Amino acid sequence: MKTAVTLCRVAEAAAGPFVFHNELPIGFAKAAAHGFDAVELFLPSATAVSIAEIQELQEKYHLQIAAVGTGAGMVKHGLSLTDADPAIRQQALDFILALVDFGGKLGAPAILGSMQGRSSIAVPHVQAIAFLADALRTIAARAAIYQVPFIYEPLNRYETNLFNRVGDAAAFLQQEKLSNVTLLADLFHMNIEETSLAAALTENIAHIGHIHFADSNRRAMGFGHTDSRTLYLLLQKIGYSGYLSAEILPLPTADEAAAQFIQSTKI
Repeated sequence: MKTAVTLCRVAEAAAGPFVFHNELPIGFAKAAAHGFDAVELFLPSATAVSIAEIQELQEKYHLQIAAVGTGAGMVKHGLSLTDADPAIRQQALDFILALVDFGGKLGAPAILGSMQGRSSIAVPHVQAIAFLADALRTIAARAAIYQVPFIYEPLNRYETNLFNRVGDAAAFLQQEKLSNVTLLADLFHMNIEETSLAAALTENIAHIGHIHFADSNRRAMGFGHTDSRTLYLLLQKIGYSGYLSAEILPLPTADEAAAQFIQSTKI
């Protein structure tokens, strides 16, 4: 398994669960100094930084790009794929596709989390799921051009009412025959929604392509009550070889959170 750390450049997400909020050269330097294999980028848009700048930083610090988040579309612009307004749904789709192109040129997948939105009185659940499925088909096809998957993340009930559990999301992908879409298993969300973290990971490992390795309180593993050692050994046993990414709160400080995260993976 490989390690990644989140680098956030979205001002509106300053209080979010991202480790480093510095300018990218500083963030890359810190990631390398702590011993991470890669960074996970959370950018304001696909045009916020050039591909060349990212590649230069990668070469300088010997880091991969684990994934590119799309959540700025929601936190900065209020866009979602399940909005009642078709014009806003199209804007959301275009925003994500641009980040798929950005990540794809770097050999990295993009992630759909908060931009999935939710059902509402204006958009009943069945309709919202249909909107989501249609959007995922379009996005996954774009990602396939770059030979990378697209990553869909089930969120906890306080953030979406579409899919909250990994197994339900996996069933949705199968029922809709959605190819080139993989799941992000975020242990913080799973701590809220799953009956058993171990069972959810084991039963759905074939669909899981990325993991946010976060403790029960969204801090680094070891700072909450999740049994990180047991889960790490389980992931080894069931053959997970992707990234364990630190989408965690920068507490007590960003550097302490990063150091603790790395320590939690030294088993």
